[in-house]
Amino acid sequence: MPYVDRQNRICGFLDIEENENSGKFLRRYFILDTREDSFVWYMDNPQNLPSGSSRVGAIKLTYISKVSDATKLRPKAEFCFVMNAGMRKYFLQANDQQDLVEWVNVLNKAIKITVPKQSDSQPNSDNLSRHGECGKKQVSYRTDIVGGVPIITPTQKEKGKIQNISVLSV
Repeated sequence: MPYVDRQNRICGFLDIEENENSGKFLRRYFILDTREDSFVWYMDNPQNLPSGSSRVGAIKLTYISKVSDATKLRPKAEFCFVMNAGMRKYFLQANDQQDLVEWVNVLNKAIKITVPKQSDSQPNSDNLSRHGECGKKQVSYRTDIVGGVPIITPTQKEKGKIQNISVLSV
């Protein structure tokens, strides 16, 4: 069962398949620390380990792209979920269905990228999209390569006039 510790980190025991595709799961103590951007695991709760004991493994949260239920991928491993991190899949096993759902939710929440909403103090998006730095007008364009030469074609017309087509030579 994941819980929040005194340092506001999500902690708890899970079983992890440390060697990919080995089918052998080992019990480890996990700490999800969003302030440190890390998901680390130890042999046991670090409070129970001798001082100076190092972690067994770690993953930066920015490397984790997706966390999902893996009971269909690993039917023999009950309450199993998978973490996609870079080129590797980490298979983890929770104690029960409730733990599985909670760990998947907290991990997905931790890796989610949030974009702040626009406030009233910021200029509106219409002005931002039309004018770049120094007040210059920005225009969207399409680039085609014809005979090894890039051809840039504006995709919109300015009010009342057609923009020039510019060709860049290499």
